[in-house]
Amino acid sequence: MVRDLLDIASRQPWGWVQWDPTDPEGGDVRRADVGPLTVVYFINQPREYLYVLDVVWAG
Repeated sequence: MVRDLLDIASRQPWGWVQWDPTDPEGGDVRRADVGPLTVVYFINQPREYLYVLDVVWAG
């Protein structure tokens, strides 16, 4: 399930919500949620890579 979520996030990394909307410089840190699973990732713009910061399973 984590791999599927990361695959979806890698196709459209900007399509997910910003981790902290109140942080004006934190637009590169995003969060992808599906059910009880949350993946927090950082988008490296020059290299176009996703770096996973945290995987949370709430359940």
